Amino acid sequence: MPEQPQTRRGAATYQRILDAATEEFAQHGIAGARVDRIVSAARTNKAQLYSYFGDKGQLFDAIFLSSLDSITNTAPIDAEDLADWAVRLYDEYLRRPDLIRLATWTRLERRPTGHLTEAHDDYDDHKLSAIAAAQKAGQVRDGDPFDIMAMVIAMSMAWSPVSNVYAADTSEPAEAHSSRRRLLRECVSQAMRAH
Repeated sequence: MPEQPQTRRGAATYQRILDAATEEFAQHGIAGARVDRIVSAARTNKAQLYSYFGDKGQLFDAIFLSSLDSITNTAPIDAEDLADWAVRLYDEYLRRPDLIRLATWTRLERRPTGHLTEAHDDYDDHKLSAIAAAQKAGQVRDGDPFDIMAMVIAMSMAWSPVSNVYAADTSEPAEAHSSRRRLLRECVSQAMRAH
């Protein structure tokens, strides 16, 4: 993340740029996003945006990496209860659909294969260690910890904004979400239980 400005006014402008750019990139992707719309929504100018972030690509990177931090901090892994982790991820996708859209644009426009980020170790190593420890304790099935993590995340995304079947949102009845959470919890529990 670029260094944030030190003045209160600069920090406010910086945050407005991040907020406007997050919405713009989530909606239009990297190629479709327009700096003119971002600076207009942020009530600033291109010179200010470029002085803080360098260029549109660096702005996207700052927002995307921040979104990964947000999901990691809001829904930290609990390898002893992967089903609960999956449900918390489901809830985070409902609360912040823009975050999952940013990851999808990264996959579509930047990294069609392999890890989603070059710095994947920064985001995955602690999760993989936790899963490996839970496997060693007999709480999680055998298998590559990375594959276990990937499967749980994929299951949590079944109704996310990027689902090719159905995208849930917060306007649906609470019972619909409760039913999905129960199903998700049960499926992850069964799939990841040690045999």
